[in-house]
Amino acid sequence: MTPQELAGYIDHTLLKPEASARQIKQLCEEAVEWGFYAVCVQPCRVPQAAEYLAGSSVRLASVVGFPHGANTTFIKAAEAARAVQDGAHEIDMVMNLGWAVQDDWQNVEADIAEVVRQAQPSLVKVILETGLLSDPQIVSACQAAEAAGAAFVKTSTGFHNSGAEVRVVELMRRTVSPRVQVKASGGIRDWDTALAMIRAGASRLGMSGAVQILRGQTSTGY
Repeated sequence: MTPQELAGYIDHTLLKPEASARQIKQLCEEAVEWGFYAVCVQPCRVPQAAEYLAGSSVRLASVVGFPHGANTTFIKAAEAARAVQDGAHEIDMVMNLGWAVQDDWQNVEADIAEVVRQAQPSLVKVILETGLLSDPQIVSACQAAEAAGAAFVKTSTGFHNSGAEVRVVELMRRTVSPRVQVKASGGIRDWDTALAMIRAGASRLGMSGAVQILRGQTSTGY
């Protein structure tokens, strides 16, 4: 795989709360230069990123309920709707982790479904935070996300101790139907790991150090 081909899998990500306007501009410029699939930023930075990406083919994603997933459904849905209004093509929402660990899948599904509804026509990726879940819970979370109409299931926020794992990506890919895609995110810091995630079934990679990786270096990002 060439660097250009790998770039087409990548959501170039900057979600640190202290990120400056200058850093967001640089993120967008890098995405256009390298041909990344998308840029992913915090909700308050969506209007700015949309302006920088105007006229390019790079998609714009933002996060909802990030990084804990504990906001009420009403707030998550409103946050998603506003991000779409501001120019986001994709929404990466954090699943309600408290409901997930207690196996309350009915409420997990309803939470996701309302965000999916309010985010239309933009697609929704559901962050499972797989490092906090057992394998059976990962399966149930994937099933709830698909039933709720999500377009993607995603491994991690990158803000917890564990990120994407190859075996978990494989499990997620086996669980969802071909209609739902898998995004690996968190801890992807080198070329070999990125390729391993793609081979495991990921069709998108969330990375904050993508430029370093495409240059053959080890990323210092999350």
